[in-house]
This record gives sequence, C-alpha cells and structure tokens, in this order.
Amino acid sequence: MPIVTILYGDLLIALGLVGYLMTDRVSLTALIPVLFGIPLNVLGVLAMRESLLKHAMHGAAMLGVLAFLGSAPALLHLPALLSGAELERPAKVAAQGAMCVLSLIFVALCVKSFIDTRRAREA
Repeated sequence: MPIVTILYGDLLIALGLVGYLMTDRVSLTALIPVLFGIPLNVLGVLAMRESLLKHAMHGAAMLGVLAFLGSAPALLHLPALLSGAELERPAKVAAQGAMCVLSLIFVALCVKSFIDTRRAREA
C-alpha cells in the first residue's frame, strides 16, 4: 500500500496542477488536490519503513476519507456535466469529481488492505 499511496498522492498533485493551469492560473482553489497529494506522498514514503507502516497508512486513509468527503458534493453536478449541460464552472466539477472517484478507490483499497492484514495476523 505505500506505493499505492504515493501513486494516489501523485495523481492528486497532477490533478491540482492541471486544474490550476486550465483555469489560467486564476483559481488558487484548483490547487486543493495538491494540498492533499503532498502529505499523502510523505505518508507513503514513511509507510515504507515497517515500524511506521501502520500509523502512516492509517493517516493516509484518513486523508483519503477527508478528500472524498470534501469533493463528494461534485457528484451532484457530475451528471449535468456528463450530459453536456451548461455549468457555471465545469472545470471545478470535473476536478472535484475526479478527486472524489480517486479518493473513493484509495479508501476502498486501504480498507481491504487493513482487513487482509488483520486476517493474516489472526491466522
């Protein structure tokens, strides 16, 4: 999971930078995914040490949940975006929707990993 965490962090950083550049560097809020991606990368690197694995991955999972919850409202506008309806800020909906989906996948992978680890310890 440490590599997955780093990859997830990298994807969020790329999402934030692309969003920022697509808004002609006007919207600083487009960089919010970067603010999640950087600490996720740090936690992923820390998780590579066996002694820090558990705590770093729990911290990463918590950030993933927060990223999901913060971007979930975009899911309400995503169907309109996909159907071609006019939206006030379509780039915002697209970026938040991508962040939401990425975060949901990451959190699901974390939960599966936690369950698998617990089962392996009990066996």
